[in-house]
Amino acid sequence: MAVVTVDFDGTLFQGNSFKVMFQAAQKDFNLKQWTVVGAGVIRAVVSGILKGKNAFRISFFKAFAKSFKGKSEAEMDEFFRNLVDIGREDIHHGLVQKIHEHQEQGDEIIVLSGALHPFLKAFTREVNLQVHIISTALQYDQNGICTGEIGTVINGDEKVKEVKNWVAAESDLAEKTEVWAYADSLSDYPLFEFANYPIVVNPDDAMKKLAEKHDWPIFKSA
Repeated sequence: MAVVTVDFDGTLFQGNSFKVMFQAAQKDFNLKQWTVVGAGVIRAVVSGILKGKNAFRISFFKAFAKSFKGKSEAEMDEFFRNLVDIGREDIHHGLVQKIHEHQEQGDEIIVLSGALHPFLKAFTREVNLQVHIISTALQYDQNGICTGEIGTVINGDEKVKEVKNWVAAESDLAEKTEVWAYADSLSDYPLFEFANYPIVVNPDDAMKKLAEKHDWPIFKSA
């Protein structure tokens, strides 16, 4: 049995969380929410310019989380179900099938992503995947009301840390359990180095060159 990690944005979901969140917000957000998001996106762009892509991602998710403050968990689930509807055409059905094949072999599957957890929960339910999810948490209070805060963004080295912790917590997994990693971007380099079997999905030119350099296979649907 192996542990198989699958990235979300650009991999299992071939679209972009940021884009579909904006599209869903155009239908659902009021002026107050757009004011919060707009100010946050400006900060995210500045952070991205000064500190890089990961800083942009963190600031972006924080901005949207603040706009969700006061919403119930049920309301948030509905919002993220709408995201799945918007992004339906970007489902990577070939990779979904590959995940099912891993499960038939007895492998444990983790969808591992910096995207917000409610989106991944809605997405995996839509494509009928019974998997573990490790992703960026949207915080709720004891009454199930969104606080407007998020947990740690699961990206880069944080992915490796989370996988190690998850394997260590599973009593039926050995320390030397093989790890597979399906992902698409340079930010997943720490995970690719850690995994026994790194598989590159939907690579851009820079990622193709890195895959060739390390002799990492590129996943292609049948």
